[in-house]
Amino acid sequence: MKYLKLGGVLDVPVIGLGCMRIWDKPLNHVVKLLEVAIELGINFFDHADIYGGGKSEEVFAQALKEASIPREKVIIQTKCGIRNGFYDFSKEHIINSVENSLKRLKTDYVDILLLHRPDTLMEPEEVGEAFSYLHSKGFVRFFGVSNFNPMQIELLKTGVNYKVLANQLQLSLTNTGMIDFGIFTNTKFPQSINRDGSVLEYSRINNITIQAWSPFQYGDEHGNIRGIFIDNPKFKDLNEKLDELAKKYSVSKEAIAIAWILRHPAKIQAIVGTTNPDRLKLISKACDVDLSIEEWYGLYIAAGNQIP
Repeated sequence: MKYLKLGGVLDVPVIGLGCMRIWDKPLNHVVKLLEVAIELGINFFDHADIYGGGKSEEVFAQALKEASIPREKVIIQTKCGIRNGFYDFSKEHIINSVENSLKRLKTDYVDILLLHRPDTLMEPEEVGEAFSYLHSKGFVRFFGVSNFNPMQIELLKTGVNYKVLANQLQLSLTNTGMIDFGIFTNTKFPQSINRDGSVLEYSRINNITIQAWSPFQYGDEHGNIRGIFIDNPKFKDLNEKLDELAKKYSVSKEAIAIAWILRHPAKIQAIVGTTNPDRLKLISKACDVDLSIEEWYGLYIAAGNQIP
């Protein structure tokens, strides 16, 4: 496993395990998943208060205990701010959410807290008060955001005294908006529209680690997740290219898809949501692959993207 410094501060594996889907899995299955993850050097686990209605955090805590994995051996990240039909960055909700996550996770602290999705009613000073309280109590060590654009981060910074270490954003071979904009700059192609405020370049300049969520999934024109592109006939050219490179590097297609993300000089962390221990082993081999520039762009184009 390879590692990077999240936000230039915290050492984390370049591949993290997303725990959204573990909530309804048998305990012994989750125990095996965590054991394999640790064996592979994947000690970073991504949660959110809403995953499984909180059940994912509970199952994780039970599995961690059953597997006899010490708390200090793992990095736990959780998120808050999404409620039923609205977003809530109030001081009261942020604090309550974290305190409830700690109870479900059966831990005294989480390593990282992310604000899950932007709340247009956010009061930066109120968020700052919540963060200061959580940090002073030792409940949260570091902070970040998810699905934020650069100006939303700048607004947050006016009231928060803690560095934003990470921004969790959707990125995969079939969801490349943050890359397309830069490639199509100064053209009249639709891809030249700046939809996210140059978040890729902003993150690199400000040493904010992008965490790529749903790295194997594709969506429709409205951004709704529709499925996996691996071995999907809708993505014939992409799968042929993935297969070609998988054979060259003696790894799986999944590993090549993750290697494509890791190859970017932004030093992106991939958050994978598999609950299959064997698939996690295959994915981890992405660390053994160093794609050439030509291969990287070859995959980008095979996924249906263009270059001007």
